[in-house]
Amino acid sequence: MTISIKEITSNEFQVTVNSNSLTTHNVMVTDEVHQDLTDGKVTKNELLDFSFQFLLDREPNTSILASFELTVISKYFPEYKQSVRDWCAN
Repeated sequence: MTISIKEITSNEFQVTVNSNSLTTHNVMVTDEVHQDLTDGKVTKNELLDFSFQFLLDREPNTSILASFELTVISKYFPEYKQSVRDWCAN
């Protein structure tokens, strides 16, 4: 499985996941969300990579929304925010 991240704008990214199926996802990551989740310790690309690994550990890529704002992950997986913060602390 591979995850490819392409920056569309400073806040919008296209994430392609090549697993059993190829899927493409448009993800919004504002500077405020990036700062809140990571305290600026990692780049938006690194945050997206971690976030997709997090999602793929829990569901197939075909179940991931085609377009979403990064904070929506917490609606489905309440442990997401803490997982990011723990990851950034290491």
